[in-house]
Amino acid sequence: MLSKNAYLWYSCMVIANTMILYGYDSSTFNAVQGSKNWQKYFHEPDPNVIGSVNTAYTVGGIVAGLFFSAPISDRWGRKIAIIVGCLVVIIATFVSTFTPRHIGGYIGGRALVGIGQGIALPAGPVYISELAPSTTRGKIMSFWQMNFSVGSFMAYWSAARLGDWDWKTVMICHIAPVLIIANIWHVPESPRWLVQKDRTEDALAALQRLRDSPEDIEFEMQEMHHAMAFEKEAISGAYMPLWTDKTVRYRLMLAIVLNVGQQLTGQGSLNNYSTIIYKKVFSDNSQIQLINALNGTFGILFTLNATWTVDRFGRRFLFLVGAAGMAVSMLVAAAVVTETPEYAGGAKSRSVGITTVFLMFLFAFFFKPSWGAVTWIWIGEVFSMNVRSQAVAISAQSQNVANAVLQQVFPLFLAKKGFYAMYLFFGINIVLFVFVWYMIPETKNKTLETMDVLFGGVNHADKGVMMEEDGKVQELTENIELVESRKSHDAEQIKQAGATKEIKV
Repeated sequence: MLSKNAYLWYSCMVIANTMILYGYDSSTFNAVQGSKNWQKYFHEPDPNVIGSVNTAYTVGGIVAGLFFSAPISDRWGRKIAIIVGCLVVIIATFVSTFTPRHIGGYIGGRALVGIGQGIALPAGPVYISELAPSTTRGKIMSFWQMNFSVGSFMAYWSAARLGDWDWKTVMICHIAPVLIIANIWHVPESPRWLVQKDRTEDALAALQRLRDSPEDIEFEMQEMHHAMAFEKEAISGAYMPLWTDKTVRYRLMLAIVLNVGQQLTGQGSLNNYSTIIYKKVFSDNSQIQLINALNGTFGILFTLNATWTVDRFGRRFLFLVGAAGMAVSMLVAAAVVTETPEYAGGAKSRSVGITTVFLMFLFAFFFKPSWGAVTWIWIGEVFSMNVRSQAVAISAQSQNVANAVLQQVFPLFLAKKGFYAMYLFFGINIVLFVFVWYMIPETKNKTLETMDVLFGGVNHADKGVMMEEDGKVQELTENIELVESRKSHDAEQIKQAGATKEIKV
């Protein structure tokens, strides 16, 4: 038998494995496009076609995330949304791997992968945020982003094993969602979702498996009941409050900017096109794939920095340090490559290549625990229960919207301007630093039910208590009025009965 704390971590880690798929999928095409076998199989696709492959994946995720994920998650539960998404990815695996020698089939498979991810991914941070205690929510949620790096690690190292089947080996490993489906049946459904569905006994049973203190369980159950009672009464609808409630709308705008900013830092382009970027410096594809694999390995270690810092120093601290560090990394990388001489064929010296790799790894060192991990933590915890699935899905898919534009434009921009593109990312990271400094409040150690206060809203749990007390007062008043009414009625009947008796006498 697992201890309750160990079972809590096990449950969250099973769900966090969903992010392995995202990391793997996001790195898959970057890993295979350097394969001569893949290029030969699909008749040497040009840069526009390469951009379309990634765009198909991204657009599939946008459509599914905006229109399918939240309805499935809210109606049938967070677990079911993840299972459905994983099943779609499994189907897409076979489409992508065994497509005929026409790039259209491969693009269709990538679009299906995006749809599966779009359904499953938004449910993950919602589930973990709803399960984890406020004091350790950031620490537990940091493993969500770490598993992205695990996925990248798997994609790049499998690609490093070259052969005639190199790209198909990478693609067939998409079948990994089978492991998630096998384990997800052993974890509880979100207690907050169960309370929302009036399954109080199931919610209580789930919390009793996850929390050690009976007092904590009682307090958490009361907060959930009070907050959801207020939300049902005062904030009706699932999508309308995103636009009609000014505090929710404000949070949604902040979340969208953070998610778009996550991609504009340069990470999205580096993750999808590091192979092309490194070709500006290195000529050996096997060497490039080794660098990518090492980047995926170090990405796991870098993300662990969020685990011990996010609940200690807070979300704002990591956002700010990350933006500053990424800006410096991009500025120096651009200067090193653009201001040094080129050799025959556009190659750079060994020292320039080593320095460039170091700076790209330094960029990842700052990105992974900050804008990589904290963006997901922040959007998963700032929204109230009645709009959480919808808001997380919309803000998460804004990543894909930004990515879709970058994936289509960046290969062409990089082909024409080379490493001068990194100056653009330097400027964007400076803007993101300023945005966080002035706009993003600290959310560490806040319970989900009290988060609204930070954004100019009311405490939903306290309002629920007040509504309950007002209801009791109103019920008491109605009972008193009923009693008084009955007394008056009885007195009138007695009076009439006395009058009738006098008449008879």
